[in-house]
Formats: sequence, structure tokens, C-alpha cells
Amino acid sequence: MDLFDRMLELSNKGYYCAQILLMLALESEEKENPDLIRAMSGLTGGLGFCGHLCGAMTGGCCLLGYFCGKGEDEEIEDPKTQEVIKQFVEWFETSIGSQYQGWNCDDILEGDPSNKIKRCPEVVESVFLKCMELLQENGMLR
Repeated sequence: MDLFDRMLELSNKGYYCAQILLMLALESEEKENPDLIRAMSGLTGGLGFCGHLCGAMTGGCCLLGYFCGKGEDEEIEDPKTQEVIKQFVEWFETSIGSQYQGWNCDDILEGDPSNKIKRCPEVVESVFLKCMELLQENGMLR
């Protein structure tokens, strides 16, 4: 199954942008973490469906942190973590943000709920691929 089909499958099961991104990250390591996926629901729809910061953008930051941030007392955060997240946010702002005149969900959807079907899958796929590219370029994939 290709990436886009997997994303659609997860969406059809009721998961949203930020959740899908972290599910894909977990699946890349053959892991499951329902608590993490549940927590990611707070980012979906622009911070709890308020239309604010796109959940794919905030979820992308979380995806990067999942691979290179600190998660246990003994761990040390990769020194490049914040720079990689900054690069991702700048990429999102210039690519997705300029395409839709902003990076809030309301900007991307332009007030039309039907745009969710047309735009969100493409945005989420682009975010996932960009995050994986940044992780690979910086040697951060586990």
C-alpha cells in the first residue's frame, strides 16, 4: 500500500492530520502508541478544531520531535533538533503557507469545509515526506 492510500485508510477510520502523521512515524518503526495518538487529537483541525495552526504543521513538529527529541531521563536531545524543526516550519510557511495565504486551518480551507477533502490529504502527505527528508538528511532516523 502506498503512502497516500495508507493516509486515506487512516482518515476513513476517523483519524486526523496530526494523528495520521504520528501513526505513520510509529508504523515506520513497527510500533503502536494509542496514548500518543490520542494526545495528538488536541492538534487536529487547528488546535482542537478551532481553525488555528494547521494540525499537519504542528503534527510535523511533533513527528520531528518523536525521532530526535528527549523522551527519557537518560536520553539527550539531538543537538540539531531545534534547527531541523525550524527548517520544517520555514518550509511549511513558504510552501503550504504561500499556496494558501496562511498556515491556519481556516486559511487552508478558505472557509469551505469541502476543501478539507481536496487539500488536507495533499498537505499531510507533503508534510510527512518533508519531515522524513529532513530526518534522513540529518541522520536522525532510528
